[in-house]
Amino acid sequence: MLAGLPRCRVAMEACGVAHFWGREIGKLGHEVWLIPPAYVKPFVRRQENDVADADAICEAAQRPTMRFVPVKSEEKQGAAAVFRCARC
Repeated sequence: MLAGLPRCRVAMEACGVAHFWGREIGKLGHEVWLIPPAYVKPFVRRQENDVADADAICEAAQRPTMRFVPVKSEEKQGAAAVFRCARC
């Protein structure tokens, strides 16, 4: 679906799977913006569901002062997972 679109910005809420999809979407030539969940939460106006979350992410991504996190490489994401498991 994204492969057929012209290059654009894709905003997502940062989580483990978002980093994977961020890498895949980046390979298609799109610019990926990941927003920390704590920065998206204030923009959720109604019950948490996919539509409300998408609206909140869209609203947050348009803010000029919004902070984004970089997409983690596969190596960095793997190292972080090992570090978390080693602490258990």
